[in-house]
Amino acid sequence: RDGPDLMMGIFDYPESSSHPPFQISLRVNFEAGGAGGADSQGFRFVGTEGVLNLSAGNAITISRRPPETEPGTTAETFSKAIGQKIIEAQRIQYPHSKTAGGKMLSTTEEKFLMPAGYSEQVAHHETFLNAVRTRTPVVEDAVFGLRAAAPALLSNMSYFEKRMIEWDAVNMRIKS
Repeated sequence: RDGPDLMMGIFDYPESSSHPPFQISLRVNFEAGGAGGADSQGFRFVGTEGVLNLSAGNAITISRRPPETEPGTTAETFSKAIGQKIIEAQRIQYPHSKTAGGKMLSTTEEKFLMPAGYSEQVAHHETFLNAVRTRTPVVEDAVFGLRAAAPALLSNMSYFEKRMIEWDAVNMRIKS
């Protein structure tokens, strides 16, 4: 092949009128005989309230962990005087908690399975064919497709041109 087997991309999206700023990392492994198989494919969205896993065609899993009552500190990495000030400030903000670090927090998990025989590819093609037959617009139009494909396409350009590529997501153009 003329492309890489392993690739990782990190994408920073600035705030826009339709979303807050966010970062996404994408990785691909085309290594022949690589471990994992279909179960290791999918998308993982990590947020402040939990993790949403979309595995390759068969399940959606939502994992939530209750927030800690007191965040940890790195006060011990500072001088003793500054570390003490950090601890004192934290005790003012979190007076009710004595120790949070040693407490085990249980994670809740919800799993939603796709119906037996469901195929993302078949559903995708059915939607397209129905839109053509009925002449109705689809949600995942050409603009949607370009926005979805842009990170992968730009990753390839970046790899082959050996440079960082900047993308104008609003106007859907490469910035020079």
